[in-house]
Parts: sequence; structure tokens; C-alpha cells
Amino acid sequence: MNTHRNRTLTLRDVSEASGVSEMTVSRVLRNRGDVSDATRERVLEAAKTLGYVPNKIAGALASQRVNLVAVVIPSMSNMVFPEVMSGISDTLDETGLQPVVGVTGYSRDKEERVLYEMLSWRPSGVIIAGLEHSEASRAMLSASGIPVVEIMDTDGTPVDSVVGISHRRAGEKMAQAILKDGYEHIAFLGTKMSTDHRARKRFEGFTEVLAKAGVEIEDREFYSGGSALVKGREMTKEVLDRSTDLDFIYYSNDLIGAGGLLYLLEQGYDIPGEMGLAGFNGLNLLKGLPRELASMDSCRYEIGKTAAEIISRRVSSDGEGASERIILEPKLSYGDTLRRH
Repeated sequence: MNTHRNRTLTLRDVSEASGVSEMTVSRVLRNRGDVSDATRERVLEAAKTLGYVPNKIAGALASQRVNLVAVVIPSMSNMVFPEVMSGISDTLDETGLQPVVGVTGYSRDKEERVLYEMLSWRPSGVIIAGLEHSEASRAMLSASGIPVVEIMDTDGTPVDSVVGISHRRAGEKMAQAILKDGYEHIAFLGTKMSTDHRARKRFEGFTEVLAKAGVEIEDREFYSGGSALVKGREMTKEVLDRSTDLDFIYYSNDLIGAGGLLYLLEQGYDIPGEMGLAGFNGLNLLKGLPRELASMDSCRYEIGKTAAEIISRRVSSDGEGASERIILEPKLSYGDTLRRH
């Protein structure tokens, strides 16, 4: 893989790109001085295109870096990411590095703002969830001059290093297991695909395998926001009201799957005989359900641990080193909601 660039952009780079002096660039970026709107816009556009982020600690430290690792994740309420953070924190505890967290709420615009602020303090590395970013965010990451590790997903082209699972492959494996168990009338219930890229990739892998076997998704339902357990119950009821011959429901995550499972048990469904179910993430919190939901472990702790190890190695070698691509293999758990043959 390619070696990540180590030269940090300077005011001179922005000056040359915008065609104004370094002093004018400095005034614009610090929002100081009398600068025309046209010049300000030209400088800001050049900085954004280059991925330049001003250095808020310039002159304060000889190294021009602080011992922080910027960790950018979409949510802390989603139970997936605390386990990722545990892996990161446990690993960095053994180094001189400390994680600092920014939350994006699954918004690309907010991710840009979070990255801009975090990079302006010149962290020693960045760990960021996902591979889908705005052009401005990718430019900032590429121009940061520090190790960058994108996590959770490996289906795409990373800026630098990447650690995660293939969500497309995870969807394929689940479809293969469902078909092997003889289910034919299948629905998919999940989050909005426009923002949940990893769920979208699982869905794509899932439907491709079904299509090759001559099976089509018979119904689908999507949601955004609100209690996942409640949404799982509501969506399950809605698809069954529409499609009475369903024999399997694949949920994009375990929480909505748990809501669906509880609803179906209340309605007296024979699970997994009459209706099979599966989720995704393998959350330990849900082991206490009346039936254990079939799921697939997304290697959360290991992803965080491995990403932090890459950052630590690169920082200890002054940022030198080749990019790494580490693909972990999730394990399918049949639980009590998927027939075993």
C-alpha cells in the first residue's frame, strides 16, 4: 500500500493556491483585518480544496503535535461504538497517547466541522468511522500529515490505513445461511440507507446472493430516529400486516431485531419454525432475551484495538510507515431464531 504523505500544508501553500500573500491568508483564517469579501472567499475556497487546517498551537510546542488521537465516530448512543472506544482506550493506555472523541451524528457536514476543529489542535493521529466522507473531509485527512485509520468498513478506498470488516461479505454470509435453512419469503428492516452506508452494503451483498438463488426481497421497511426497540416492533407489525406469507426477517441491527422478536413472541409465532429472524452486531446486552437473536459479530473491540495499535506504531516511528488494510472476519451466531441443519 502507499506510504501516507507526511508534509503538513502551510500558509504558503494556501497563499500560492489563492494568489494572495501569506499575511492576507493568515488574516482571513483568523478572521482578522480588513479583507474584501472576494479575497476572503478565494482564500477559504483554496484552503478547503487543499484540505488546509490552521494550527491553533503554532509556536506553543516545539513538536507542533500534541499527544492526542482524534477519534471521530457517528454516535455514542449507538451501543456499537462504546466497545470500539474501549478497544482504542485500552490500547492507548499503554502509550503516551490519549483519545479525544468527536461525534458527527451521521452528518457529513458535521463531520467536516468536527475534523476541522480537531485537526486544528494538531493531534498525533486520527481514527475515523467509515469510508464515506465529503471531499473537504477527505482533503483534510489527506493533507493532515499524520497517520489516519478509517474503521468499521473495508469496502472502499481508504485515505490511509483501514481496519474493519467487509459489510458486503457479511450480508452475503447471512443470505447464504438463510437460504441453506430453507427460508424463501424474506423481508429486510433497517435504517435509512442514505446515511447508514454499512447497512446499505450489507443489504447489497444480501440481495445479490438471494437474487443468484432466484429469491427476491418481498418487503422492506426503513426508519430513522426514535427508540430502536419500539421501531423494531412497529416495523415488524407493518410488514406482516402487508405481507402475511413472510417466513424470515433480516434486521440491519440487533436492537430493532430485538423489538421485532419481542413483538412476534407476543403474537404467538413459532420461532424459528414459522418465522426466522436475524440481526447484526452480536450485542452481548441482548443475551437475556427470551430467545437469543441470530446475529453476526462486527468485531467492535478488535477493530478499536487494531486501529489504535496502527496509530501507536506510526507515531513511535515519527509518522513513517506504509498504510495498512486489515480485514477482520465476523462470525455468524445462529442463536435461537435461525434453524440449524
